[in-house]
Amino acid sequence: MAVQYMTKEGYDKLISEVNYLESEKRPEISRQIAEARDKGDLSENAEYDAAKEAQGVLEAKIARLKNLISDARLIDESQISTDSIQIMNKVTIRNTKTDQKMIYTLVSESEADLKKGKIAIGTPIGKGLLGKKKGETVNIKVPNGIVSFEILDISI
Repeated sequence: MAVQYMTKEGYDKLISEVNYLESEKRPEISRQIAEARDKGDLSENAEYDAAKEAQGVLEAKIARLKNLISDARLIDESQISTDSIQIMNKVTIRNTKTDQKMIYTLVSESEADLKKGKIAIGTPIGKGLLGKKKGETVNIKVPNGIVSFEILDISI
């Protein structure tokens, strides 16, 4: 897997989630499996099948999160500049066609949350903005065409 750049906050969130899944969800599913097993014939026991399925999904999620953690590289926020757009910059852009202003923070894939204004650097808009400077106009190919944005501000 590729290196995942992330903030300390994002890294800590992943660690907390893995700890929660391992210390609370895993024992809970184990109890469900044990209870279902005690009910008799496993070949026609829907509760047992559902619990085993849930266990498989949980273990896959834990493995995925642990891979993310092992591939993580923490970003030194003191090294972030605002000369040109890079990961962890807050960017104010204006759609030149609709005149709509948007503010996004560029983050790693694992920290993206559009509701909070955090977009991944791997998205078309994220890729199109990387390396650009304040005042530039950039044309970005998105799924439904090309959108032109003016970069109004870059901050941390």
